[in-house]
Order: sequence, then C-alpha cells, then structure tokens
Amino acid sequence: MKKIKPAKVVVLRWGHRSRDARLTTHIALTARALGASGMILTDIADIKLKRTLAQVIENWGGVFFFKMGIPWRTALKAWREKGGVVAHLTAYGENIQTSKVIQRIRATGKNVLVIVGSQKVPGDFFSKKISHFNVAVGNQPHSECSSLAIFLDRFFEGKELDRKFERANLQIIPRTHGKKLVKKDKRRKDIHTNLSLAFPVPMPKIYILA
Repeated sequence: MKKIKPAKVVVLRWGHRSRDARLTTHIALTARALGASGMILTDIADIKLKRTLAQVIENWGGVFFFKMGIPWRTALKAWREKGGVVAHLTAYGENIQTSKVIQRIRATGKNVLVIVGSQKVPGDFFSKKISHFNVAVGNQPHSECSSLAIFLDRFFEGKELDRKFERANLQIIPRTHGKKLVKKDKRRKDIHTNLSLAFPVPMPKIYILA
C-alpha cells in the first residue's frame, strides 16, 4: 500500500502591528511547538521576530520556515492554486467541539493554511473565495493564540506533543519533580535559509495529497 504523507499545516498571520509583537511571537512559537511546518507573516517584515525564531530553532531544534512581507492576497492565491485548503480561525465559525469541522478538514487529505488574524479582518476572509472553512474554538472572545493551540492539537490528535525535534542544542528531560535540561553544542547552518527576510520570496513547496 502506498504510504500517504500526513497533511502539513502552515499559519498565516494577518494584521500584525508593532504593538502585537509579543503575541505574534507567541503565535509563531505555538505553531512551531504544536506541529505546524511554518508561518507566513503577511504584508510586513519584523526582523526582531525573525531573529527570535532563528534563536529558538538554533537552541531547540526542528525545521520551521518563516516568510514575511508577502501580501496576503498573494499568499492565499498561491496556496489555493496549489490545491491547499484554507481554514480561518474566527469566533463566528463552526464550533470545533459541536461540529465535525476538524474531521472534514482532515478528510480532505490536503495541506492546510490557517489564518490567524490580529485586528479586525477583512470581510472576504469569511467567504468561500478565501476560506474553505471558518473554524471557531468556542464562540466567545479570547486569544487567537489559544485558538491556534487548540486547533493544532485537535487537528493532529495530540500526536504533535510527542514530536521529536532533531538537531536540538537544548532538550528538556521530563521528570516527576525538579528540572533536567540537557545541553549540546551544535551549530546549524540551515536556519537562516528557512527564515526569509522579505517579499518577494518563493512560497514553500506544497505537496498535493491524493
């Protein structure tokens, strides 16, 4: 039987402002830690965020790409043209608990671009021409970071929490009590090639799954 590659998830952060720097950083760290393959910061460049992610990957390992400065319409058009699906996180969408929206997204077998807005998003985001799915992590106001975390955990069914991050310089060893941190000394040369500075940059390769 032909082995099918698992679908990949990429986060698209829209509406980032300078005052959102801390929250956008947390969204990127959440995406990386909970199974996403990368993040696209649209319409703006944030060099400090890029450096923070580079340092995290240097220390904690794994592969995670970061693109920034790409116009959101360009990013979404490229994703959809390659056959990927788009899921928009919004309190107005289908409730992740009371509907089968996650199962329907997973059943497409396609890579998923998750829109995580900052300020009030364009009305087009709710339409079929932009988003295949509008997903609500509950229908009450709360942080977009918590919405992303719960979405990723439901999508990957908890398996992302057992993921191995290769080539890490730091590794936490789980313990019942106390703390244990293993430190290594390995320099990585691939990080900055995966963390692009600004538009124009190539979109990541998207695998279309049968």
